[in-house]
Amino acid sequence: MPRTTTLECPGCPPLRALTFDSLGLIKVIESRGERGTPQVVERWGDPVSSKCVLAASFDDRKKDPLLAVARKNREVEVVNPLNGEIHVVFSNVGEDGVQPEDDAISGLHLFRRERSSGSCTLLTCTSKGNASMRSIGVDKSTADSASISVTKTWKVCGSGNVLCSKVDGSENYAVFGGKGVEVNLWDIENSTKIWTAKPPPKNSLGIFTPSWFTCTTFLSNDDHRKFVAGTNSHQVHMYDISAQRRPVLSFDFRETAIKAITEDQDGHTIYTGNGSGDLASFDMRTGKLLGCFIGKCSGSIRSIARHPELPVIASCGLDSYLRLWDIKTRQLLSAMKVETPMYAEMMLWGIWFKSQSCQCKIACGAVISFDVWVMEVFLKQHLTNVVFDSNFVDKEVAATAQNANEIQTTEVQTEDEMRTLPVKRKKASKEQREKKKKSEESKETIVLKSKKKSRKHKREICDDS
Repeated sequence: MPRTTTLECPGCPPLRALTFDSLGLIKVIESRGERGTPQVVERWGDPVSSKCVLAASFDDRKKDPLLAVARKNREVEVVNPLNGEIHVVFSNVGEDGVQPEDDAISGLHLFRRERSSGSCTLLTCTSKGNASMRSIGVDKSTADSASISVTKTWKVCGSGNVLCSKVDGSENYAVFGGKGVEVNLWDIENSTKIWTAKPPPKNSLGIFTPSWFTCTTFLSNDDHRKFVAGTNSHQVHMYDISAQRRPVLSFDFRETAIKAITEDQDGHTIYTGNGSGDLASFDMRTGKLLGCFIGKCSGSIRSIARHPELPVIASCGLDSYLRLWDIKTRQLLSAMKVETPMYAEMMLWGIWFKSQSCQCKIACGAVISFDVWVMEVFLKQHLTNVVFDSNFVDKEVAATAQNANEIQTTEVQTEDEMRTLPVKRKKASKEQREKKKKSEESKETIVLKSKKKSRKHKREICDDS
């Protein structure tokens, strides 16, 4: 039973995420409003265990976005992430006739640079180390009529199993690693290996432990020389190919294997998840633990995604929960109060609610009201990957912001109009009116007197004459 937490959380900002599970389903989770509740809004595909999603790569550009998905049966799909429409489907089975379960796809990357609207380039790598580049035309309406051409192939390793791979931000270099495979860096354009890590030394008893890398990521999008790798022996290694072949920094994290790792945008912080559900952040400049995320996960963490704009990370794994975290406070983001819910509606959206004391499902037809301390999206299947759609825009929030801007603009215009209006003269007081009246009367009296004097003077002159 998943563990519960009693921390109250402020809610989730507007975002859109896509999850992939062990039955091959793709589910779209959206959170709307300034502090909304994430919900499953769409589900693509049919539940088939042979179509388990092993890897996913997302090009979330504003115009013509694409999503690439690698499945357990070695099929690769190129999907429209807006509506789930499949553009291209092809099989990655080689000419040697190896069965899919013996050589599954362990790495997938959809190239973003110089991608036209009618084509894309894919890099795939299998567990046996068979890497290939394909140019795919996706301008056709049906998947059967798409054009697929293999541009180059090469062998990543001679023995062992490749379990992880990562392409850097410039998409010129790729790092591979696995069980019995030391992490090695390749130049993708020339298909040449440019660096290989040195095997670890023997321990104090003279026992050699072969390498077992489970996940890897580049520390920064601008520098391909520094990358981080997690191991099955609960260790995190940082390599700098310009310094040495062994790790420049290494530390342990708890007591279970490192299963997922991702980098932050600042270029020195990483987020690490292990097989026992522990999630933490580290500063790779010093190897210092910045803090563990509050709220214990009950299953192995298999994927961590950092939102490119919001201070949010998502984690998912074998406990079938998608959790959204605030990277500043390291707390869960969703909390809500449920009143009079119905079981059918809750199962339709795939959401379970956990109270402070226990986890419970709501019986059909029952009218129940209780406070939910932590709300997590329960997706029923074991989750393998999660990605964010950075170009998602909540129309309600955008409309509210636009209305607020219009109101503010109207208020400013009104103030400007009020400033330009003529100012009304104040009415004179009674005393001022009386003084004005007396002054006018005195002026009229003086004028009359002057006129009388002038007439009198004229008469005197006439009499004298």
